[in-house]
Amino acid sequence: MGVSLTCFHLYTAYFGTLPSQQQGAVHLGMALGMIFILFPATRGADPRQGVPWYDIVLAFAATFAAYYKIIFYEEVLRARITGYSTVDLTIAVLGVLFVLEATRRTVGMPIVVMATLAILYALFGNLIPSPLLSHPGFALEQVSPYLWFRESGVFGTPLQISARFIFLFLFFGVVLMHTGVGRFFNDLAFALTGRFTGGAGKAAVIASSLQGMISGSSIGNTVASGSFTIPMMKNARFKPEVAGAVEASASTGGQIMPPLMGAAAFIMVEYVGVSYREIMFAALIPAILYFTGIFIGVHFEAKRHRILGLPKDQLPSKRKLMLEKGYMLLPLLVIVTTISVGFTAQRAALLGIACAFAVSLVRKETRPSLRGILDIFEQGARVALPVIAAVACAGIIAGVVGMTGMGAKFAAGIISLADGVLILALIFTMVACIVLGMGLPTTANYVVTATIAAPALINEFGLPPMAVHLFVFYFGIIADITPPVCLAAFAGAGIAQANPMKTGFTAVKLAIGAFIIPYAFIYNPMLVMVDPTPLGLISALIFSLLGIMGVSSALLGYFVRDSRVWERLILLAAGLAMVVPELLTSGLGLLAMGAVGWWQSRRKDAFQDAKPLAS
Repeated sequence: MGVSLTCFHLYTAYFGTLPSQQQGAVHLGMALGMIFILFPATRGADPRQGVPWYDIVLAFAATFAAYYKIIFYEEVLRARITGYSTVDLTIAVLGVLFVLEATRRTVGMPIVVMATLAILYALFGNLIPSPLLSHPGFALEQVSPYLWFRESGVFGTPLQISARFIFLFLFFGVVLMHTGVGRFFNDLAFALTGRFTGGAGKAAVIASSLQGMISGSSIGNTVASGSFTIPMMKNARFKPEVAGAVEASASTGGQIMPPLMGAAAFIMVEYVGVSYREIMFAALIPAILYFTGIFIGVHFEAKRHRILGLPKDQLPSKRKLMLEKGYMLLPLLVIVTTISVGFTAQRAALLGIACAFAVSLVRKETRPSLRGILDIFEQGARVALPVIAAVACAGIIAGVVGMTGMGAKFAAGIISLADGVLILALIFTMVACIVLGMGLPTTANYVVTATIAAPALINEFGLPPMAVHLFVFYFGIIADITPPVCLAAFAGAGIAQANPMKTGFTAVKLAIGAFIIPYAFIYNPMLVMVDPTPLGLISALIFSLLGIMGVSSALLGYFVRDSRVWERLILLAAGLAMVVPELLTSGLGLLAMGAVGWWQSRRKDAFQDAKPLAS
């Protein structure tokens, strides 16, 4: 079934997709069937005992519930006017329940609980005493077909984007990994930075940013890349919690790193109403700032603990590496080029997949057999299953928001709490995104916050839609490294054998730029390519980098030398001042940071700085 699902998406990408509801029905129906067969109802189930009979029944029933929209396509369309039959309503109720159960098995309970509460809110909103949240309430005969048969529920925009774009890019990542590109990225990163101060940590940042472009998963990238980079960092004398935090913070940023980014970026295309090319270019400077911030944090940490680079004989040769394996970059170049010249994201993904398969044929060890190709097709479908379930479940929440008008009520609540003050509204939205991100996958988190919170910031404060949607996108992602529930940091801590909470707090320090950058491009939208001017863009980029450097040095306790408490406070204030797009505040911040650097350079009480190894 996995091979069939992948073949279906490749076929429709080349020959043209089906009508949106039919495309979504095949996409979700086959995914639900696979989920009930591959993911047992209880985590402790032994897969060697086979698939229970009831899961086989659920697989067929769930697939039929989705295919019902195809089999009786004309009848379902007419029912919107004439009314839904008892069979239609039964299918709708069962379909929603199947989605909830499939999401529980693949993603977990938090998003299922949210979706269930949303449904109860749609049914019994009239019982809520608060006038701000109450609504007349809808009957089950109204709610179930709205969520299952309309374009605003399960089969709404998130699932449609998943059916057209997201699956193809996830499959592209799977094909690339089978060419050995992950190991190539690691080797390239160590060849570029391994010899410098803290080289193992800096190489981990670069490797994770490169791998994150094709994986789009914070936790998956942490585990895949971290199994190699974390032991290297520990051998270089980074503390275990620092090694795990470096990998987790860098891997988390993979979802904001063009050209591929995370699955939510493709949904943003529809919500913002722009092409994926514009999303990609808008996200580029914030992504550079994010990874540069982590890179700076690693440098300060290495300087503070006098961690040198790796010996040259332990590092791969850049020249040899590029001559032997540089061709592995071709699929990514194809993706970037085709999107840049105006191809659709769907066609770009298809060309990238074809190029990735061609690249895999170059070397014998990566050349797949017929069985290997089938395995790649099956793995491509398996990787997509949690995403499909998550976006379908998020569609339930988004559907209820549209049906009940909860979005407008939530927006009114934010405006009321903020009392018309933009910075307060941004802080409240940030907290909501992070809290939701602790339990929801990034894609589902973005769908919910883009539906509820983003309109308030756009409509009430007149902010650019691109900046607002990237704002909620960022804070949903960095929930993966924000304690107390920081799953990427926990994964890094497991590999590093470190304390999970210490790893989480260290990751926040290293990735502090992620908490600053969204505010920077809200107040200075040129950073996301909204009406940019060359001079304005360059100055915004420079001051944002200096601001991140100041805040990072304050949190890590090192600038030119070890920082005292009062020096750290000045660096923190200077860093924050330079993020504000005002000449006066930026200038004062620059002067303050320069003064601290000058003062520290004249101090005699600090140890001799570590020197990078010679090449």
